[in-house]
Amino acid sequence: METCSLSKIFLHIFHLFFFVYLVSKSRACHSVDKEALLDFKYKITSDPSKLLHTWTPQTDCCQTWDGISCDASGRVVNVTRPGLFSDIDSPVDTSMTGTLSPFLGNLSFLEFLDLSNLKDLKGQIPLEFGKLSRLIYLFLDSNRLTGSIPVTFWYLSQLKKLYLSNNHISGPVPSTVFERFTLISELGLSGNQLSGLVPFSIGKMVSLIKLDFRGNNFSGSIPESIGELKNLVYLDLSENQFSGAIPNSLGSLAKLVELYLNGNQLTGTIPSSITGLSSLTFLRLSENKLTGSIPPGIGNLPRIRSLVFENNKFTGMLPATIGYLSNLTDIYFSNNQFTGKIPPSFGNLNNLQTLDLSRNQFSGQIPYQISKLQYLQNLDLSLNPLGLESIPDWFQKLKLFQLSLGKTGIKGHLPNWLASTSISTLDLSNNALTGKLPSWIGNMTNLSFLNLSNNGFHSSIPDEFRNLSLLMDLDLHSNKLSGNLKPIFSKTFQFPLGFYNSIDLSYNMFSEPIDDDIGDKPVMASVVSLIFSHNPLRGHIPKYLGNLSRLEVIKLVENGLSGKIPLEIGNAKSLTTIFLSNNNLSGTIPGQVLNLKYLQNFDVSRNRLSGKIPPHKATIPVSAFLGNPGLCGAPLPPCKH
Repeated sequence: METCSLSKIFLHIFHLFFFVYLVSKSRACHSVDKEALLDFKYKITSDPSKLLHTWTPQTDCCQTWDGISCDASGRVVNVTRPGLFSDIDSPVDTSMTGTLSPFLGNLSFLEFLDLSNLKDLKGQIPLEFGKLSRLIYLFLDSNRLTGSIPVTFWYLSQLKKLYLSNNHISGPVPSTVFERFTLISELGLSGNQLSGLVPFSIGKMVSLIKLDFRGNNFSGSIPESIGELKNLVYLDLSENQFSGAIPNSLGSLAKLVELYLNGNQLTGTIPSSITGLSSLTFLRLSENKLTGSIPPGIGNLPRIRSLVFENNKFTGMLPATIGYLSNLTDIYFSNNQFTGKIPPSFGNLNNLQTLDLSRNQFSGQIPYQISKLQYLQNLDLSLNPLGLESIPDWFQKLKLFQLSLGKTGIKGHLPNWLASTSISTLDLSNNALTGKLPSWIGNMTNLSFLNLSNNGFHSSIPDEFRNLSLLMDLDLHSNKLSGNLKPIFSKTFQFPLGFYNSIDLSYNMFSEPIDDDIGDKPVMASVVSLIFSHNPLRGHIPKYLGNLSRLEVIKLVENGLSGKIPLEIGNAKSLTTIFLSNNNLSGTIPGQVLNLKYLQNFDVSRNRLSGKIPPHKATIPVSAFLGNPGLCGAPLPPCKH
């Protein structure tokens, strides 16, 4: 989006210089054109940056009106009033409220119309725009336009660029329109609500270089005629409802550099014709229902840099030919049904930065050849039956930023060479790691995300944990950790980083009460989720939890907590979930808590609460209050006076 906007800014600058020359020789503005432009201005109800300030009846539209250029005969050929443009000092981002005047269709000599990025232009595109038969560039993207694409666009046969992206345009695309767009090089319709089939006539737009239909509701199959667009460099059909197979004809698009088909309902296999995409750099097929194995011919895409196939139903072994793709930087194959071993040929991918093979059925040893990948930053092999037993020592040769080996069969202790790495994200969850949480973990000062959940660690949290000044997400649930929580809540930070987003310590053996001042700890200021359930914490619920203004989720289930529910928790205005069941809480339920604006999930069952349940707007089931003999009132039976 930003690249597109910048390119248009440069295009505008070129046209402005060109038309300054024309203006110097032009006659007075034609009365028909002036009337059309003034009618457009009158239909604008808000113009905060005064983009139309110079458009006055007393002046000449060719000589003094901003954004207007004319030819030598005084006819308007350029109207450029976008909401994002380059000023003398810096870029300007503004808006305009109103509708498109049908009178603009009277600008019969108009070649360039840019009303993009004004954010608040509403209503339909007038049918009269079809009269602009000399129009070459039409930019109406990033507004709030509604209705359908006018059938009168059939007359705009001179168009080279058309952008209607990021509006609320709906309905099918008229098939006759595409038949006439034989000169068009860029067509942007993304981010609308267009529906129905893509017309077979799409193959008539033989000059197309860029085609963007992303984020609509197109359905049916991708027409085979798309293979006629031999000049296509960029094709984005993602985030629609396309079904059926990927057409074989795509393989004839030898100039195609970027292909995005993700987020649809495509079925079948990757066609073998894919080998014809000799210029392809980015290929994204994720979030579909594609099956079968990856064709070995994929190794014949010499320029490919990114393969994104995640969230499909692919099967079989990965072809060794992928190792021929020396320009590859990213492989995302997560959440499929791939089997067999990871090919040793992957060690030849010298430029690889991300290798994500998680959520598959890979088995066997990780090939040692991977150690040669000195640019590899993100390695995710989680949720594969690799049976690793231990993390290979040669991993320390890698310069990883993220390492995820969750549920891969790792046993024993954490290898101490981790202390000398620069890893920021470490996920070793759902394994059989044991022993104490080592003190050297405090040397992993680049950690921002740590997940050691579902293992067998048994110890207290080492004091050195305070040194993890960049840590923001911590998940240690389902271990045998004990002791107090002070090293977690008192850790250092490096502003603006190192403030917690989430903490999950549930299903451990922590026994020290939660610090009363937890809500005043600096590192807790941004926390969104706190889960401490199923620990023998005892004590009471700290009232200073109410100081955590961004807190959305608090779970303190089965912690042996006593005392009252602090009414101060009602000060944590962002709370959506409060679970306090299976404790020894007494007293009443504070109305301030039960009536939090965003509250959706609430459970205080199996405590010793009493009194009338405060009236509340949230829909909370009866089960959330059961097991408190003293509670009464809706949704429980009425109170007895």
